[in-house]
Amino acid sequence: MKYKLIALDVDGTLLNDDHELTPRVKQSVTRAAAAGAEIVLCTGRGSASALSVLAQLGLSGTVITHNGASIVDGETREILRESPIGPDEVERYLTLCRERGIHFDLNTAFDIYVEHLNDQTASMYASMLSEPILRSREDRFPGRTVKISIFAPKADLDELEAHWRDWRHELQTIRSGDYFIDLQHREASKGTALRQWAEKRGIPREQVLAIGNYFNDIGMLQYAGCGVAMDNSPPEVKAVADAVTASNNEDGVALVLEACLANEESTSSL
Repeated sequence: MKYKLIALDVDGTLLNDDHELTPRVKQSVTRAAAAGAEIVLCTGRGSASALSVLAQLGLSGTVITHNGASIVDGETREILRESPIGPDEVERYLTLCRERGIHFDLNTAFDIYVEHLNDQTASMYASMLSEPILRSREDRFPGRTVKISIFAPKADLDELEAHWRDWRHELQTIRSGDYFIDLQHREASKGTALRQWAEKRGIPREQVLAIGNYFNDIGMLQYAGCGVAMDNSPPEVKAVADAVTASNNEDGVALVLEACLANEESTSSL
């Protein structure tokens, strides 16, 4: 197959809006893997959640998680690379969220820690196949934290960004969904992690295909030899992509992979 490494975002890309993996998308991904492509989920989710999705595909392998802040071997669960952040860097962000009653969580490669849970946030974590761990504000900051995720209505997130716009930022802030802002190491990104993994595997970027839908996917779409945006992507994401496919509710990933497989079959028959 032309593409030896296929990086797939999960939410808004691989899964539909009901967080479902449709039969057509699953079949296209497994066929691409059988044709020789290495499938790497490249997601803002944590490692445990990403590995659950990989298992739904019937595959094993490496996952790039937390927007590139961690790379995990799916079989051994070894953390191959991570970009931790410290308590001093995040405290003023957490203080602002607490003052405004905005939900946040603290993420290590595999665990999610929260100070509060209600029906809405519990439902959100369940849809992401995640099980958060309750902690007290006074508890010690989790070691090897790689990401802070803030969950709130879009208007509240806009206000947060406006409030800290003039801060000197030790962290990178990323809109990873309509209701999420992620705080993480300033140099961690899906694009950087995908490049690192491709280089480790000896795969040139021309043989890398990436498919995504949101602002946190821009780096990997730009790095890949072919970056494809979903039709449900914001205009800024579509603008950096090499191509645009149908939406996540219209099996857009399957359309891309089926075309790649058809081209491969056509070429091999010559």
